[in-house]
Amino acid sequence: MYFPILRGRQFELLALRECVNKNLLSNKIIPIVEPVKVSSTYTKTVDSFIKAGKPIAVIRNPQVGSWIKDLKKESNAKIREQASEQLKDANVISSFYVTSKLDAHIKNAAKNGIPIDSLLLLCNNPEYLGNYEEVIGDRIPLYNVIPDKGDFRRRIRPNRVMCEDHFPKQTRNIDYSDIETEFFSSDHLYYADDGYKGFADYSVVGEEYSETGFAPYAVAIHIVYFDTKNILRIAHFVSDSNDDISDPARKFAEAVEKLVEWNKTMKLDTVGIREFEAAYRNKTYPGLGVVKKYSIMHHLELMSKYLDGVAI
Repeated sequence: MYFPILRGRQFELLALRECVNKNLLSNKIIPIVEPVKVSSTYTKTVDSFIKAGKPIAVIRNPQVGSWIKDLKKESNAKIREQASEQLKDANVISSFYVTSKLDAHIKNAAKNGIPIDSLLLLCNNPEYLGNYEEVIGDRIPLYNVIPDKGDFRRRIRPNRVMCEDHFPKQTRNIDYSDIETEFFSSDHLYYADDGYKGFADYSVVGEEYSETGFAPYAVAIHIVYFDTKNILRIAHFVSDSNDDISDPARKFAEAVEKLVEWNKTMKLDTVGIREFEAAYRNKTYPGLGVVKKYSIMHHLELMSKYLDGVAI
């Protein structure tokens, strides 16, 4: 099983929704969404999974963003009610970060008819391992998402999902210019041998979270692919006119041309790749958010095909 962890920002959510609506997502993929901002895009995305009968995990105690604070506002009452109702659906897996408040979260979920064996827990801070042991005891959550590190492996054993951030984050997009391709992940090959039920990552976005966006000097497109040994690698396609922030459309055109030329040899065929190729042919600039959406969609469809044994 593959568990891509995505923050609930607009284009991450749209990537998930389009994958579901276009039937691109394997039943062996369970996205984990951390809501960060109150929006109808979030509830529509969760609805799309419910209607398709596909599982989606929703983090109920997000650690970044303004979701919890903003959800309390009277102006967001409708979305608050919708989000609460969605958590009752069998396709929605209630999920919690393990913190000092774990006991309260577990008890609250139980009051609402969600037992511990239906919960997904994410424990990524060694500070709370003792808290996990004290609260959970001999009970077994549906999934335990943990880093592949000694203390976590030794102290959390049942239903483990290994989680690593494989996105090779650079300070600036232009820093990818000298890195055509690099290693991304081999977790999909070895997770079962290492005693895990599945593997998780932060797709082609990375774990780092920022509230603010900015106009980059360079446009970079990140595309994952399998090498001849089925190891995942990631290719970076970077614009050339990177002296200032002007003309992002030109920068995108330069980057996407490199992707299209590269794919003449690679022959990757996913909806995300076809969208990039269409933008190149039509000389259109979809915006940086959509560029991210296409890259995520490509990654999820590629993993779906791999997990389902479909030729890539």
